Amino acid sequence: MARARRPRVREAGTVTGLVDRVRQAFRGDQRVDADDLVARLDAVRRFLQVVDGHLPDTQLVPAHTLVERAGARLALSRDHTVVALAGATGSGKSSLFNALARMDLSPVGVRRPTTGVAHACVWGPLDGANRLLDWVGVLPRHRFVRESALDGDDESALRGLVLLDLPDFDSVQRSHQLEVDRLLGLVDLVVWVVDPQKYADRLIHSNYLREFHRHKDVTLVVLNQADRLAPAELPRVLDDLRRLLDDDGLGGVPLLATAALDPSGMGELREALERTVAERQAVLRRLAGDADSVVAGLAELVGPDTPRSGPDDATVRSLTGALAETAGVPAVADAVGQAYRHRAGAATGWPLVRGWRRLRPDPLRRLHLAGPDGAGADSGSALPPPDAGRKPLAATSLPDPTAAQRSALGLAVRAVADRSAAGLPAAWPTAVTTAARSRLVDLPDALDRAVAGTDLGVTGRPLWWRLVGALQWLVTVAAVAGLGWLVLGYGLRALGLPPLDGPQVGRVPLPTVLLLGGLLAGLLLAAVTRPVIRWAADRARRQAERRLADAVAGIGEEYVVAPVRTVLGAYAEAGTALRAATRD
Repeated sequence: MARARRPRVREAGTVTGLVDRVRQAFRGDQRVDADDLVARLDAVRRFLQVVDGHLPDTQLVPAHTLVERAGARLALSRDHTVVALAGATGSGKSSLFNALARMDLSPVGVRRPTTGVAHACVWGPLDGANRLLDWVGVLPRHRFVRESALDGDDESALRGLVLLDLPDFDSVQRSHQLEVDRLLGLVDLVVWVVDPQKYADRLIHSNYLREFHRHKDVTLVVLNQADRLAPAELPRVLDDLRRLLDDDGLGGVPLLATAALDPSGMGELREALERTVAERQAVLRRLAGDADSVVAGLAELVGPDTPRSGPDDATVRSLTGALAETAGVPAVADAVGQAYRHRAGAATGWPLVRGWRRLRPDPLRRLHLAGPDGAGADSGSALPPPDAGRKPLAATSLPDPTAAQRSALGLAVRAVADRSAAGLPAAWPTAVTTAARSRLVDLPDALDRAVAGTDLGVTGRPLWWRLVGALQWLVTVAAVAGLGWLVLGYGLRALGLPPLDGPQVGRVPLPTVLLLGGLLAGLLLAAVTRPVIRWAADRARRQAERRLADAVAGIGEEYVVAPVRTVLGAYAEAGTALRAATRD
């Protein structure tokens, strides 16, 4: 009876274009270049390396799995093609497996489920496939060799085929389902076996076939037990199954009708497997499909927008301002101006009153910052000179930042992250924010060291200080000389000695001129230099503020902006790698 119906099955397959679809699906112009595939896998590996630490690991599991499985599979035999027969309970997988092998290898029975573990049949020497089957996970006692000396060349067309009979994916035993899911991720080609009773079952379409829409090149669907259908029903069932496959995204996937109990009903399936084995393309197509699926999943992590280099200038300036306030830059700049006036007054003031200035502490010394020439000998600083070629980096005595300053700094850092991450796909803004805040704990010490190590521009003694100081000493010496001369003259008179006649300037004695002239000249010189000192002090304050701002900006770049740029650079590199991993 089965042999009488077989011509009708073949005729129905011709009506629906089965043979043409098979040949189209496995034609040579769809070959996958091995070098291109390896390049795509390397691109996925680069993507994973770039995004490591920036994106959640849970979103990268498929990509890691692809790289690991593809590397392992390509390192194993390229001369073998692993084909799995997958199907529901009662679909006749094991019967189909035995019919293809032409031997009773997999148990067939009424009790369900019958197949609890995967069975493998290898066409060709088993030694060459053992490592591959070890990787797939088929136990040695479930491995069989089909080809033998008695077959001659009858089975030579399938040499290199590793055919697996999988457990039922709808088995009531959870372990069977898990085993099917594991093996479906490892095999090169899947032959889905359905029967006329359950070909439209929601489970196989929603949970399995639909998930294989990116693997159409390595998917084949078989309507088994076709000999149970009436000749008029077979075309309708095949057309309905084709419609369901199209809805699953598997349009163009080969659809064959088989009858496992009739050897003549296996011709088309056997021909498709022979063509697949001969091309040695199934493993490459499977991995290419896996790469397509992974890349499609990763595409949502990298948007099409142009990579950016970092936050805009306005945001960086705002960050620098907040860092300057937190570091006490205004207080240090004011101290520089005060220290300049203090030191300039000590260097250019009247020598007779310079001593009391030395009793006043230097404003920079109070903050544990560098004194003039690093020592402050002229300013009363007790700080020892620093080692040659090294800036003092001891902790300063600047007050701790206020709560308002800390809050302003936090807002500025958040602004850097938000502006830099604007428009990035999900998960990247979190990575940018984390990077921007990654070194906030180290910021206070870094800012303190930056302030302590900045050249404030007030070390040394300008030339004009020395000139004015020398003039002050000159007029002071003149005043003292005039005073001494006058005292000596009064003393001689008091003792009744002859008076000390001295030269006169007009009617005024020279000693009086020296005394009064020295005093007036000293006061006048001090009055003239005071506004100059104020101007120079203000200039020194502004210069120090600029230098401190530059130092603080460097800290902001290193501790906040640079980590953000690193993440953005990783985003750009990830996009480049993902584009390289996309199939042309």
